[in-house]
Amino acid sequence: MNVETLAVGTELLLGQIVNTNAAAIAVRLADSGMTHVRQTVVGDNATRMQDAIREAVGRCDALVITGGIGPTQDDITREAVAAVAGVPLFFDEAYARDMRVLWERRGREFPESNLRQAYRPEGAVAIPNPKGSAPGFRIEVDGCWILALPGVPAEMLAMLDDDVMPFLVSMTGDDASIVVSRVIKSWGMSEAAVGELLSDLFEGSENPTVAFLASAGVIKVRLTARASTQEAAHSLIAPLETEVRRRLGDHIFGVDDDTIEGIIHALLLERRWTIATAESATVGMVASRLTSVAGSSATFRGSIGAYASDIKTSLLYVPEDLMRTKGIVSQDTALAMARGVRRRLGADVGVAVTGSAGPEPLEVEAGTMCVAVVTPDGERARTFTMPGDRERVRTYTATAALHQTRLALMGS
Repeated sequence: MNVETLAVGTELLLGQIVNTNAAAIAVRLADSGMTHVRQTVVGDNATRMQDAIREAVGRCDALVITGGIGPTQDDITREAVAAVAGVPLFFDEAYARDMRVLWERRGREFPESNLRQAYRPEGAVAIPNPKGSAPGFRIEVDGCWILALPGVPAEMLAMLDDDVMPFLVSMTGDDASIVVSRVIKSWGMSEAAVGELLSDLFEGSENPTVAFLASAGVIKVRLTARASTQEAAHSLIAPLETEVRRRLGDHIFGVDDDTIEGIIHALLLERRWTIATAESATVGMVASRLTSVAGSSATFRGSIGAYASDIKTSLLYVPEDLMRTKGIVSQDTALAMARGVRRRLGADVGVAVTGSAGPEPLEVEAGTMCVAVVTPDGERARTFTMPGDRERVRTYTATAALHQTRLALMGS
């Protein structure tokens, strides 16, 4: 089944609201084996809405619309669908009566504008809204099912899961299939380098397919298979995943919902070690990510934001002559900071960051960042040249510090 989604709302076009509904619908369509062919956003304009609906009806088997079915004058999805279907609007007296009773029970005056929500295109079936007052509806137009839902995410999701997805699945008949994806996460190689290394797999595999995604220095390889069952889809993915792992090696740090923070936490628990951070250029960013993991109090000791040089000396025991001779932005200073925070906070592992985040250079070119990790098993330090503006440099460096910590904990 080919499905399109249409989000209605001028606020989406203006960027005032992020269209999270589209992502939620897309995930559910993929999990159900349906082909999601297009996402469209249109403003609160009757002519444009009708054009968008009419075009989608001519292309797909089902169109899921979100937004435009509330009580205000700019909520005109009902009218637009009715116009495309060539039918009048039907007023649901029973629903209107139920709305009035509900408001009376709450001891509130009923706004007459709410009666707009009792309208739907004639011949349409109402979709109950368990979390709000605006019911959705579905209607078949020229062989395409139109399913209209509210734009409020909590309401939309409940109706999607309770009604829309079961209905669409029932309409797929013998064409039903399962789509399964496996996301392999790597760090330390560019997207282009990963793409080149796996280019033959990308070009030579149709089921499963191979795709690449980049985010804040993490390169994800997504393997997606379609089959009649989840077990069959996983069987298709397994040999391809094995080959991807063989080629990327230690650059791979997790899959699917794994996070680098969670992996570090698990490694620390396994070794019964604790960790502390000393951060200059990234002050608090590495610590914030480490403590985002539930239960991190079992492994995280604390953090020292050593931005000024005298703080590095007084709190982290970094010798002044070391910073003078080697530089504040140096692997030697980073190592001294990591040793110092272990000593000061009584941690097994010390992680330190110092650098020139920009935009103006500090001793060295902006983007030059030094990371050090000290564990009971050894020490390591590395200098990175990070691209982009100040915040991008800081974000990439925090990620790099976490991955250097993972490698140190693994002894890689």
